[in-house]
Amino acid sequence: MNPTAAGAALAINLAEDIADVDAPVHVSNPAPIQALQSDPENLPRILLVDDEPRLLSSLYELLRDRDYHLVTASCGSEALAHLSRVRFDLVLLDLRLPDMSGHQIMDFINDKGIEADVIVMSGEVGIDAAIGALKRGAYDYLRKPYSREELLKTVANALQQRRLESANLRIASQLENSEKLYRYLVDSSPDIIYTLNHEGRFTFVNDRAYQLLGFARDDLIGKHYSILVHEEDLERARYVFNERRVDERASRNVELRLKCHAGGSQDRTFNNTLMTISLNSIGMHVPDYEVKKLEFFGTYGVARDITDRKRAEEVISYQAYHDILTDLPNRMLFKDRLGLAVIQAKRKLTELAVMFIDLDRFKLVNDTLGHVKGDELLQQVAVRLKDCLRRGDTLARQGGDEFTIVLPELRDREDAKLIADKFLECLHKPFDLDGHEVHISASIGIAIYPGDGESIDELLRHADIAMYQVKALGKNGHSFYHNSMLDVSHQKIALEQSLRKALEQNELEMYYQPQMDVITGRIIGAEGLMRWNHPQRGLLTAGEFLPFAEDNGLMLPISDWMIGALCRDMLQWNALGSESIRLSLNLSPQYLDRGDFFEKMRGALVRYGISPAQIEVEITENICIRNPQYAIEQLNKLCQLGVSVAIDDFGTGYSSLSYLHRFPIHTIKIDQSFVKEIHDEHGHYPVILAIISIARGLGLHLIAEGVETDVQARYLKSNGCLTMQGYLYHRPIALSTFIALLREQDAADGAPGVRALHG
Repeated sequence: MNPTAAGAALAINLAEDIADVDAPVHVSNPAPIQALQSDPENLPRILLVDDEPRLLSSLYELLRDRDYHLVTASCGSEALAHLSRVRFDLVLLDLRLPDMSGHQIMDFINDKGIEADVIVMSGEVGIDAAIGALKRGAYDYLRKPYSREELLKTVANALQQRRLESANLRIASQLENSEKLYRYLVDSSPDIIYTLNHEGRFTFVNDRAYQLLGFARDDLIGKHYSILVHEEDLERARYVFNERRVDERASRNVELRLKCHAGGSQDRTFNNTLMTISLNSIGMHVPDYEVKKLEFFGTYGVARDITDRKRAEEVISYQAYHDILTDLPNRMLFKDRLGLAVIQAKRKLTELAVMFIDLDRFKLVNDTLGHVKGDELLQQVAVRLKDCLRRGDTLARQGGDEFTIVLPELRDREDAKLIADKFLECLHKPFDLDGHEVHISASIGIAIYPGDGESIDELLRHADIAMYQVKALGKNGHSFYHNSMLDVSHQKIALEQSLRKALEQNELEMYYQPQMDVITGRIIGAEGLMRWNHPQRGLLTAGEFLPFAEDNGLMLPISDWMIGALCRDMLQWNALGSESIRLSLNLSPQYLDRGDFFEKMRGALVRYGISPAQIEVEITENICIRNPQYAIEQLNKLCQLGVSVAIDDFGTGYSSLSYLHRFPIHTIKIDQSFVKEIHDEHGHYPVILAIISIARGLGLHLIAEGVETDVQARYLKSNGCLTMQGYLYHRPIALSTFIALLREQDAADGAPGVRALHG
């Protein structure tokens, strides 16, 4: 045996030994042993198949230094075994093998779907062998003997083509995935995305058009945009879509109303349901590099449905100028209309009348039947008064049980008198409040422009004075203002003297309305409410005298008295071991504005030994617009002391989410005007849900006030409001009754399910 043949034989034997131990791979000399151990996985794998050991060895030697992963086989069965176990990029295949032909191996490759290219190497001179190989998908056919360069070039070309095909497949897959992602993003957009050609016809529209407008994509492609635009907005649409703007001026925003599809008929009729769409359009241009100009290509646009936003804006605008309870113009809108009426009367040299109406006996209804029935009464009164007015007259609610009216273009005073008589007559009929027959009347004061005043405030003030004159004379009537009436300042002086005497003679008293934890049924807090034990008029609520006190500079001494009274009362309930009960007190804006307010509060807490953590100061939303920066400083001092701050009657004043961030707020109180609207525990009351969501989002404590029915309580509880106060649980009660409730609660501790008795 010559040395070459001996080396080949040695290599084959070594390879067989390795195959038994590691993997069944057959090689033709010792070199592949190292290759299989160290070659990285990304090297091209080539299977060399030839039954001539010398040819197989020389082929291996020719390719071994070319960064290929080489495996050899000397017969067909060995080749099939390798192909079944290992992936190969290229097979160099001899057609004439001892156990099968190369064609059979190629058939095996094709049948099994093996992705390997084949270069056939054969010594056969017949054309049939080459044709058979090429038919079976051979990359190339080399006739033996072949030159070294020919083989290397053919192998390199085959592998290069394979790499290119793999890269092309990868790019095609990426493009396909990118296209799918693009389609998904566009069709999943919450907005309508569209393109128009230069004629204004749709060339693309996403699926959102169908969801919002009812038009399928096929219904719009090729159609002019005008089939969607409301007739009144067509001119604006033409201006926007036909303008040929470029560069940074190519983007344009406009609001249009679009029609909705009415049904699936072939004619595609449209109903009158219109959707307001905010359109952002960008002109598309094709650059002409030769003539240095832009040719208009079409329009790309995004249409966003802002119907809900527009409706919300309308609601907000409406509510800003109307009373939520009665749907009448509020004080702001009334003054605006009165101002316009005064200007008109001045121009035409005519008279107008201003009426101030205060309901008699309304407090009795509120106190006996509750605020819900009182609100229903106000709504019914508003309806009756509106029915008595002429076209062009304005009825507004000033607040509480007070209404104002402007009657423009009077012929004479008799017109105002006739309408006032109609008011009294319509109110004389009984009101039905869920089976309760209620009788009320009204006191009406009338001021005439220009004789009784030429300004808005003067007319309102004189009408108010005339109304008080009716009250003083026994109520249930009307009176025109005249100069001989008792000046309003005298009335204020008399009431001021009574209030000052009330402070001196200890006629003021604090009542408490418990705040309940609806999960445990326990009292966890109480709101302090001031009462006046008037010698002649009986027990007066804070609303009956505190507004006057604010107008006459009495809020400061009254507030000083209130802080002391609250601290003294708290000592009594703390003595029962109820230090965890928090007290809420209403803070007047005037008192907050006073420079020594903070020191007064801190001094009282120290003097009586009350923990600041037991105190929560309630402020109204309006306090935040008087002197915001000063209010922030004062409230921050309170918070540093340990006192918490609550927003009372949230949502009824100058509502602004910004002050919830600027002011140190800990608690939001849902106003009873919102709570009373809850009539169905499974209903949807978006204002309530919005306030609850705001409190939860900002981490604020939440209290609902004015809870009077089980339905209201269940709805609030199911939506996350767990602290409540109102007639359903307790009315405002005197200190002695409140302490008795606390004793009951302490005695009931340990008895599950005990619910506080109604006060």
